[in-house]
Amino acid sequence: MAPNDIDSRMQSPRPETPEPSSRQGRRNAQLDAQLLDADGAISDKLERCLRHIFAKYCTPCPARPPKQDSTILLTPPDDAILDAAGLDAWAQDTNGAPFSEETKEELREFLDVTEEGELTFKGFAQIYQLQTESDEEETWRDLSNHGFDRTLTLVSTRREEEAESSHTPLFMS
Repeated sequence: MAPNDIDSRMQSPRPETPEPSSRQGRRNAQLDAQLLDADGAISDKLERCLRHIFAKYCTPCPARPPKQDSTILLTPPDDAILDAAGLDAWAQDTNGAPFSEETKEELREFLDVTEEGELTFKGFAQIYQLQTESDEEETWRDLSNHGFDRTLTLVSTRREEEAESSHTPLFMS
């Protein structure tokens, strides 16, 4: 085989044609953000999203943003936990129903909890790390339910807009 034969086979007859793996046909297409890093740990962007979600249900409640902007990310206090009511509210908003007592017992047994059995942020993040390893799409659905898009940007959700219009806080008392 002559060297010129190899060169002619390596060059595309239509060099402007994109590779088969590239995305086309979608306006303003963006790649999904990474949920896990190269080591399988939660990415920094996902952690910020999870802190916001946790802060909506935790005790004590975080300080409210200066103005009611539903796209400002919340940060839970360092000592925040999800008590029974917060855990049920989060499960309801995420999955449509509170967890069974059996599931709650498994959470207390296998995840990071306080001595009283209340879920810490570390335990909350463990839920999502395990879930994302086994079913990334389930994590995307959860994030979407809490107002995040596929770039992990918080966008206003209908539930948040309804809460704002009725002046009902999204924070637990």
